[in-house]
Amino acid sequence: MFPPHPDPLPEGEGEEPMRVGIAADHAGFEMKRALAEQLRQSGHEVTDFGPAELTPGDDYPDYVIPLARAVAAGEVQRGIAVCGSGVGASIAANKVRGVRAGLVHDDFSARQGVEDDDMNLLCLGERTTGPAVAAELIQTFLAARFSGAERHCRRLAKVAAVENRQRDS
Repeated sequence: MFPPHPDPLPEGEGEEPMRVGIAADHAGFEMKRALAEQLRQSGHEVTDFGPAELTPGDDYPDYVIPLARAVAAGEVQRGIAVCGSGVGASIAANKVRGVRAGLVHDDFSARQGVEDDDMNLLCLGERTTGPAVAAELIQTFLAARFSGAERHCRRLAKVAAVENRQRDS
């Protein structure tokens, strides 16, 4: 199970659930379904970007790009993309301006990716990551918060400058 959204709220108010988007292709479909259900049971609001049914010939960009756009637009607070290895999902998601997707296999990277790099979309591989590990990584990812440290903001500004130059050219 995943913890509720851990952002601090005003004194006396309960914790609000996090808005989480999730997407997969055929190779990540079963894990996506299980993770979406676990997220809902933990109180998170889940938007499923598909697919709705297993379709062996589908393509991860068809689902991951709409998820990434929703993350960039703030329609969901965090995103989770699952494909066979997680590599294709990560490549596709990072093409969307404002998305900082990371393919993660360990707890340290799930936390540090958010704290230092403001990672907003977690990529997983159903064929490379077991369900219990995936659940732990998501729990860590959702609980982590960007530090806002000057050095991290400076580095992210450099990444944003590259995105802006590419958009303008």
